[in-house]
Amino acid sequence: MILGVIADDFTGATDVASMLVRAGMQTVQVLGVPAEGLPEADAVVIALKTRTIPAIDAVAQSLQAMEALRKAGARQIYFKYCSTFDSTAKGNIGPVTDALMQALGADFTIACPAFPENGRTVFRGHLFVGDQLLSDSGMRHHPLTPMTDANLVRVLQSQTQQSVGLLRYDGLQKNAAGAVAQLRTEGVRIAVADALNNGDLLTLAEVCAELPLITAGSGVALGLPPAYQRRGWFQPSDSAAQLATVQGPVAVVSGSCSEATNAQVARWIADGRTAIALDPLALHTGAQTAESLLAEALPVLAGGPVLLYATAAPDRVKAAQAELGVEAAGALVEHTLATVAQGLVQAGVRRLVVAGGETSGAVVQALAVQQLRIGAPICPGVPWTQSALPQSGEPLLLALKSGNFGGVDFFAEALRQAGAAL
Repeated sequence: MILGVIADDFTGATDVASMLVRAGMQTVQVLGVPAEGLPEADAVVIALKTRTIPAIDAVAQSLQAMEALRKAGARQIYFKYCSTFDSTAKGNIGPVTDALMQALGADFTIACPAFPENGRTVFRGHLFVGDQLLSDSGMRHHPLTPMTDANLVRVLQSQTQQSVGLLRYDGLQKNAAGAVAQLRTEGVRIAVADALNNGDLLTLAEVCAELPLITAGSGVALGLPPAYQRRGWFQPSDSAAQLATVQGPVAVVSGSCSEATNAQVARWIADGRTAIALDPLALHTGAQTAESLLAEALPVLAGGPVLLYATAAPDRVKAAQAELGVEAAGALVEHTLATVAQGLVQAGVRRLVVAGGETSGAVVQALAVQQLRIGAPICPGVPWTQSALPQSGEPLLLALKSGNFGGVDFFAEALRQAGAAL
């Protein structure tokens, strides 16, 4: 193993794995730290569900994952977080970075959530989503991890006792290695890195390829395989993204309430496709249940795909949270969607799209999925993946989509790519 990745949620794990496969690395994603050891591959991504849990638990789970990856021979550790740099109010990114640096004996690392292909760029330490500052984007309304400050140096410095600096764009362009050396001389331990395009990501990967630890979104991972190849550590594989052909009913489950997913749900409905909405308040009273939702959805599958969604506009989300509480509302929706996904698979669905990081985590746990092979991307950061059903061993294709990713026609495009007739 060359690279060991610790991802703080399940869609983020497939996101970074997709970048590595795209560059020819044989990559396997595992869900949690398996007791029997890690599979053999150029890169192994351990998907955790640590973005919104207490920091002490996030640190403990991340250290366990790091120890497993190092034991399996990983040359480098990569802590992967969201391209919108969100975790909790106090932040899990800083505490996890601190713990990994200490455990690895690292005196310097970078922090770079940039993913230009999906509109995430960093300039002068400020994170942009498209043309908007992060603090002006839809992330300011996120129901679990709202982001109201685009200054990443300030955000990260509030989460760590270590000195946080800025690897500026001009330094990155002129002499990246020299700029890093200067920051280290000044006592900076974590450098927020500017990046505006894929060329910047390649530069960052080259200058950081031999650091014990990198912390970033998925973008920097695009540049690591070429950097490793130049060092003679591996050769790209043409078959890295090949998956099995799978037949059977198809479905979509969506729990994300991001602007992107709201637009995707709206397009699906506007196109006249079957969509069944979850209502958190009805779930709470028992007027709606996972069983009733499945009873409505299953007869539809024979005639085509069905979408079950809890995706809603910010005002509706806030109303449910006010009634039930933020954590209780989220947990209720996650549990219901996971149970629904389980029922869909039991009914024969073998190609399943899941939207939302927290929802994806709940679904794969309910399905008892342990390992995913990473296939070709549907869109930047979202690949099809292949698992095996625990009891029968039948292949199951899963597309685990971060809420903010994908164009408005993502659901239909994903299913078409998987061979579904719409």
